[in-house]
Amino acid sequence: MRGKRFAAVVAVMAILFFAMGTGHAQEPSKAAKRIAIRAGRLIDGKSDAPLANALIVIEGDQIVSVNAGGTAPAGVDVIDLSKMTVLPGLVDTHTHLLLNGDITSEDYDAQLLKESIPYRAILSARNARIALEHGFTTMRDLETEGAMYADVDIKKAIANGEVPGPRMQVATRAMTPTGMYPLLDYSWELQVPKGVQYVDGVEGARKAVREQVMYGADWIKYYSDRRYHFEADGVLHSMVNFTDEEARAIVDETHRLGKKVAAHAIGSDGIAAALRAGVDTIEHGDGLTDALMDEIVRKGAYWVPTITVGAYVAPGRGGNWTKMVDLEKVAFQKALKKKVKIALGTDAGGFDWKELNQAKEFGYYVNYGMTPMQAIRSGTVVPAELLGWSDKMGTVEAGKWADLVAVSGDPLKDITELERVKFVMKGGQVYKSDLK
Repeated sequence: MRGKRFAAVVAVMAILFFAMGTGHAQEPSKAAKRIAIRAGRLIDGKSDAPLANALIVIEGDQIVSVNAGGTAPAGVDVIDLSKMTVLPGLVDTHTHLLLNGDITSEDYDAQLLKESIPYRAILSARNARIALEHGFTTMRDLETEGAMYADVDIKKAIANGEVPGPRMQVATRAMTPTGMYPLLDYSWELQVPKGVQYVDGVEGARKAVREQVMYGADWIKYYSDRRYHFEADGVLHSMVNFTDEEARAIVDETHRLGKKVAAHAIGSDGIAAALRAGVDTIEHGDGLTDALMDEIVRKGAYWVPTITVGAYVAPGRGGNWTKMVDLEKVAFQKALKKKVKIALGTDAGGFDWKELNQAKEFGYYVNYGMTPMQAIRSGTVVPAELLGWSDKMGTVEAGKWADLVAVSGDPLKDITELERVKFVMKGGQVYKSDLK
């Protein structure tokens, strides 16, 4: 025992000696490396038309200048993308890194019952890399689906450079009242995992918000509704989960703590309840009516349609889901005319990360009525505003993070080019360079 104590003391003394010895002999910090990118066409997120033959100069993780033509400064390495179109890094504002396909309840249950949280976290690191290589340099992850606060760990590992992935804002555990989200219908004798945090009552709501923020939540997400169905009026209705008082408590406490709220709201009743509560974003929103769109605009909220996941799961789920996909197309076209703020979000994780490219969402937006430039801004400029990072990202200009992607063709002529990203840079570091 004495020997172990002596060894421990020696170890501590050695650490202290090392720390003291190095405290006055630090090497001078090296100047941030400067590089330049020559872009054949630059869609900068600000201009209505691409900028030809643009030179983007980067120092460290930031853009220092963007100019048409010109010569790269002496001694600066140049990345030649002169035959490509360069854009700001893409943003997905609705993902689930800890989920890998959710067509049926069996798909969902198996992941929570048969996969440990550590195993799911390992897969989420793989998913983060897939997203980054597809050009998504920033994502908002909207709940861990039973994996507790593992999204905070993923965000931290990416930020610390331990694993490659997008910049992250995370929502940790979504909220519903008791008994209103899977896993359900198992024997009452079994304690099965829950995909959410059960929250009841006004005080319970406030406490849950405080707890999630304490553990690292950037956003609070709650499920506003369930049981989507059509009634005689032809409107998609739903059953509202929280009382108005509970929902307002969630939103009020979240805003008081300086965070924002996302509401899963598919049917018109759930959307209306979420807007009454004062949420910042409506997720999915298939049942949006004209009046509800007007209310979104009036309140300055954002709509995140997640069209890709709806189209993906509808055939397997059956019932009203196919009709809901068609309904959302009509809502999207009306929302465009009403100038609803639409931010790109895919609900990746609801579909398998290895099966679909998140950039398919851009194609839906163009098919539903956006111009290619509007669609690109929905996945760059608008999400930057939603995330509160407009001063850091969303456009290619001096002072912003050096988050850039490049494609071979012209996405203003063929939006599916964004599904074939060849070059990815995040924070001045190249993560993909397929320039052949």
